[in-house]
Amino acid sequence: MNGVGAIGASMGTVQQIMQMRAELIERSATLRELHRAQPVSPQGAPGIVGAPGAVQPAGASFAATLEAALDGVNATQTRSNQVTEAYERGEVTDIASVMLARQEAGVAFEATLQVRNKLLNAYQEIMRMGV
Repeated sequence: MNGVGAIGASMGTVQQIMQMRAELIERSATLRELHRAQPVSPQGAPGIVGAPGAVQPAGASFAATLEAALDGVNATQTRSNQVTEAYERGEVTDIASVMLARQEAGVAFEATLQVRNKLLNAYQEIMRMGV
């Protein structure tokens, strides 16, 4: 095999890779701009129970913490519904943002469901304890 031919072929491949890299960087910048444009709730990332902004001050009751987490999940699902309806009306053409909102709402709901299951198991365990 000719070494020069192999180098020439790899240069074409390198140019293709560099072009794909530039496209990915451009797409990434566009996604970052879209992410910055989306409103974020004052509690940090909506629907995420462990979000840094969702930390309750010391002395906050468990009920208040749980209520704040559920409000975040509700906000995430409401936003998902709004984006989905806007897509159905033709106002939003970016299917990626619609799917991302739906997945975010799904993950938030699943996390809430897991927390509920753990709380229910803890309650049942406490009820089985002897006095």
